[in-house]
Amino acid sequence: MDRRPFIGVSTYLVDASWSDWRDRPVALVPDRYTAYVRNSGGIAVLLPPDAPERAPEVLARLDALVIAGGPDLDPAYYGQPRHPRTEVDSPERDVWEAALIRAALAAGIPLLGICRGMQVLNVVCGGTLLQHLPDVVSPDVHGGSPGKYGEHAVRPVPGTLLGGLLPESELTVPTFHHQAVDRLGDGLRVSAHAPDGTIEAVEGPGFTLGVQWHPEQGEDLRVMQALVRAATAARTMPLEAVEAMGAVVLG
Repeated sequence: MDRRPFIGVSTYLVDASWSDWRDRPVALVPDRYTAYVRNSGGIAVLLPPDAPERAPEVLARLDALVIAGGPDLDPAYYGQPRHPRTEVDSPERDVWEAALIRAALAAGIPLLGICRGMQVLNVVCGGTLLQHLPDVVSPDVHGGSPGKYGEHAVRPVPGTLLGGLLPESELTVPTFHHQAVDRLGDGLRVSAHAPDGTIEAVEGPGFTLGVQWHPEQGEDLRVMQALVRAATAARTMPLEAVEAMGAVVLG
């Protein structure tokens, strides 16, 4: 019997407290991500930030990659000054996730970016971000409330990868974001919008997909199940082939 595919999931770097320990640095990700992978037929493998040149070697041992949500990407990576509402506090994660995405794109490894993950994908491909969506969209329905996800409609684009996975003309999704894609990255196309015009999904060659919402917070497994199927079909490249591509770093 074929093994279940290993799905790498990027992690947060935060200070956390537990038992007798207080404010210790940890690498973690909300359990909804790992449950999302597990309930869709995959095995979640957590990926704490590492040296970016090791990204190809890491991906050689995985079957697919998920870039999780989290804090804002440093706008210096797409050539903009920081907006007063942009929260940048994870430089190691910025570099590491960009390296993972570059390595996944180079190797053709199935890739899913969720919320921040979609934004990093767009920037790695040369795109830019709207740093504070409420400045341009009113009323803002994307941000939820402190500690609570919101909901809004998205409209998949027919004829796209996402449109095939989610064939409804409109569906309601869990959401929590204040940034969004502005200029689309090279090689990507839009595969869903919100009713207010905000780009809600992008996709690229093979199984390269980014969604702006948080599917792991809902009950709909179709996007992750599709990633697991793609990972099962593709598997990983041999380690020697990936290492031959050389180090992949954030430019």
